[in-house]
Amino acid sequence: MPEILDQARTQVLGDGVGLDEAGVLAVLNLPDEHLPAALQLAHEVRMRWCGPEVEVEGIVSLKTGGCPEDCHFCSQSGLFASPVRSVWLDIPSLVEAAKQTAATGATEFCIVAAVRGPDARLMKQMREGVAAIRAEVDIQVAASLGMLSQEQVDELVDMGVHRYNHNLETCRSYFPNVVTTHSWEERWETLRMVRESGMEVCCGGILGLGETVEQRAEFAAQLAELDPHEVPLNFLNPRPGTPLGDRPVVEGKDALRAIAAFRLAMPRTILRYAGGREITLGDLGTRDGLLGGINAVIVGNYLTTLGRPATDDLKLLDDLKMPVKALSATL
Repeated sequence: MPEILDQARTQVLGDGVGLDEAGVLAVLNLPDEHLPAALQLAHEVRMRWCGPEVEVEGIVSLKTGGCPEDCHFCSQSGLFASPVRSVWLDIPSLVEAAKQTAATGATEFCIVAAVRGPDARLMKQMREGVAAIRAEVDIQVAASLGMLSQEQVDELVDMGVHRYNHNLETCRSYFPNVVTTHSWEERWETLRMVRESGMEVCCGGILGLGETVEQRAEFAAQLAELDPHEVPLNFLNPRPGTPLGDRPVVEGKDALRAIAAFRLAMPRTILRYAGGREITLGDLGTRDGLLGGINAVIVGNYLTTLGRPATDDLKLLDDLKMPVKALSATL
């Protein structure tokens, strides 16, 4: 057994203290023959510190495309020649999407907008949309609207938004290679305000953007420092017309190593399967990740790419005897 896994068994599984950057890097560099042991340990950590439940979430785009930012992986940027065009979703369609999400057994519904940050029009539509959903659907509402001011944070709290997603996307040292129209620090500032407001913090990123394995370890350590309630793990699904459109897809075993490593860095965090798992891991790899530290999934389609049918994920959870997390009785 590699020394790092022995250390993790005592420190992470036994004491609930996550691995530091050097420890994460050691897991990311484990040879293939030790990957099953790393996944098994990560699963034991998840079961001990998070329990067996899996949180299921659906997402919908309130405003798609036309974003002024240049995130190099994103087909919603208005600066790239991608096929995605700007469109707004009306309130009845938003409520219907929430109903369809709730029908899968999901407890979370995240409203996403492709913007640098929300303007008055978007905040007004959010207020109307959240009120309409809460009136008709028994589901928790989360939001992802870019960078916020303190006033906007307070307004979202007042609306009843309980969780805010704002991904750092990658580590601090690599971020300028991926985004040039705003800084990593600006994203961190929004996350600080969200945490102080009492909303749950959802923050993750995308692996496979061209970062080194050392930078993946750096990213895991920075997320652990932030200590978000939830970390969505995406794997790059290269989008035509974007600067990263020709990047290779992350190798399945590297993706699984990352899942184990991120779980061992953050033993108590909700670690969510997000975009790209279908092409990176496929059905078997998806199963391996759920037995290797993952304890949440996004069901259905993503913002600009197709996901697995929700029924496939729900059947897999049933096969693995993993209960879907029930909606909080305090809502």
